[in-house]
Amino acid sequence: MEIEFRSSPRPTLGVEWEFALVDKQTRDLVNSAAELFAACHPQLEEPAKVHKELLRNTVEVVTGVCDDVGSAMDDLRESLSVVVPAADELGVDLYGAGAHPFAAWSEQQLTPGHRYEELINRTQWWGRQMLIWGVHVHVGLPERDRVMPILSSLLNHYPHLQALSASSPVWAGTDTGYASNRALMFQQLPTAGLPFQFEMWSEFESFVNDQLTTGVIDELSEIRWDVRPAPHLGTLENRVCDGVSTLRELAPLVALMHCLVVDLDNRLASGEPLPTMPPWHVQENKWRAARYGLDAVIILDASSRERLVTEDLDDLLERLTPIARKLNCEDELRAVADIPRDGASYQRQRAVAAATGGDLVAVVDSVVRELRADLS
Repeated sequence: MEIEFRSSPRPTLGVEWEFALVDKQTRDLVNSAAELFAACHPQLEEPAKVHKELLRNTVEVVTGVCDDVGSAMDDLRESLSVVVPAADELGVDLYGAGAHPFAAWSEQQLTPGHRYEELINRTQWWGRQMLIWGVHVHVGLPERDRVMPILSSLLNHYPHLQALSASSPVWAGTDTGYASNRALMFQQLPTAGLPFQFEMWSEFESFVNDQLTTGVIDELSEIRWDVRPAPHLGTLENRVCDGVSTLRELAPLVALMHCLVVDLDNRLASGEPLPTMPPWHVQENKWRAARYGLDAVIILDASSRERLVTEDLDDLLERLTPIARKLNCEDELRAVADIPRDGASYQRQRAVAAATGGDLVAVVDSVVRELRADLS
């Protein structure tokens, strides 16, 4: 089958930011998304920028089509200036992390709709377990035939993004020992996890045809890879990152993703072959970043060289600086280095738990406070 890719003439940017809804007193998850939508949609110029997800404990705030990181952050801030007060009226706070530390999955309610009901009907226990939240970043690409090579090469930087954003160390009241438990939870769904590394668009089309023919999916959006093409938007969608608690931390991550994709596209357009790694290295890097976060020693290339992820990150940021300058996000890219210095979210959450004798309500409090302070 032929899949049209609506190419983007410029490297546009779009961000989707998922939040859990937590009670202001108990800090447990609450199934109040429908009430929140009803409260905030009339106040939004574009109500579609706040919409539903699989469970009624979740809202997603999305941008329009943006040209740079600054405008994307302004877009999100404008929407949150309506959503947060509306949530306050309902006795609810927005919680930005990859997982909730103590909520019970069995108490969560499914958002009405055939698509969600069919997903749970098929995936059963694993689907109901998906108390996870993330950030998705779209970058516009000009040529369909460059999408798959860029996707495959982008996987070399998977562990950097996972380690920087990791924010889901505690699950069902237990510290899992992982920086990102979300990364390994989500891949249990049948079409989620790492993408196949196709070289040509026609291989992707053949794959999708097989998935549709055999009933694995009913529509293209049901391919839930960590990095995937979004043909109807003309973008490459990066879904690696755990949930993020602040705009201050989100902006550097978005800048890094924007620069990585544009850099790879420029190099490919100039005739440079893009570096890739065998799938087994990519898979191992995902596990190492999920397990060890910023302390992960990652595999760098097909020659099996290894390096501490934060050391490699320093060189990566320096190399991407000229691209960042052109994309008007040099300050945001530079701020990526602040995350290891200040501590990633999984580290901050563990520090709060250690300081409070393992009080997980205090952990949720701390994540909520970060967003509040950032928006004030």
